Amino acid sequence: MIALEHFYVLVGLLFVAVAMMNLRDRSNPRRLTTALFWGLYALLYLAGERLPPAFVGALMILMALVAGFKGVTAGKPDLLPEEQRRASSQRLGNRLFIPALVLPLVTMLGATVFSSVQVGSLPLLDPKHLTLVSLGVAALVALGAACWLTRSTPLQGVREARRLVDAMSWAVVLPHMLAVLGLLFTEAGVGKAVAHVTTAYIDMDSRFIAVAVFCIGMALFTIVMGNGFAAFPVMAGGVGIPVLVGVYGANPAVMAAIGMFSAYCGTLMTPMAANFNIVPAALLDLPDKNAVIRAQIPTALPLLVANIFLLYFLMNQ
Repeated sequence: MIALEHFYVLVGLLFVAVAMMNLRDRSNPRRLTTALFWGLYALLYLAGERLPPAFVGALMILMALVAGFKGVTAGKPDLLPEEQRRASSQRLGNRLFIPALVLPLVTMLGATVFSSVQVGSLPLLDPKHLTLVSLGVAALVALGAACWLTRSTPLQGVREARRLVDAMSWAVVLPHMLAVLGLLFTEAGVGKAVAHVTTAYIDMDSRFIAVAVFCIGMALFTIVMGNGFAAFPVMAGGVGIPVLVGVYGANPAVMAAIGMFSAYCGTLMTPMAANFNIVPAALLDLPDKNAVIRAQIPTALPLLVANIFLLYFLMNQ
């Protein structure tokens, strides 16, 4: 059976390769700390479930310190010559998009057509994580298609992966870190604290104010945490469920859906959502790393106001 753990190992080995390439790259001014950062991240994928939770937490703190003190820098990846890349691009034309199209196609086939396929007495794909496993298989198939089209090798794919990782830098791990932060907020009872503060200091007798507090809170917590899914349990536990659902009888599905839309407004306005806002600026070599955020704010704020009114009028539907 193809399980999710198999892809954890593959991702871990990929980051081991990234760490080793950076360690050997003397053009990287901080190759030792860069290799340490990616090596620690690889360790989390390869052995995270077998390590004590406190040790894993210490590793993540160490990674944060290395990144915070600017210990993760980019070197000069071993790339194909510019002339060779341009010639390959002209030769392939629109066929270059085939590997990208393979990803959703194989993922969909794995999650539907191959979901019931068995090898002996075991399913071919892990049914507990069917979509993620299908995506992992699709990534391998896409890599094979890219190698076949470009007449290259998987090793060149690893080099390109290292180039992208170097370009994105520590922001690659930010979604992982923020997901952990969301769990910590939930375990620490931040939702209960939000409920106490909002009910003690804000007049929740007005349904409109309660809706505005929920939607704006979703956006603000997303700005702080960089992840709407991490912000949702905090605001849902503090305002959404006890006030909107419990007091005003809101439809939980409508509350959750529009609440997440409000969170996405926060996503548009925060550098903490690095995979959306900082990584594109880095990949495009924009001089202003916050250029994407500046362009999105005029859209995010009106959308947030619209979400407040949508939830106010639709919450009891």
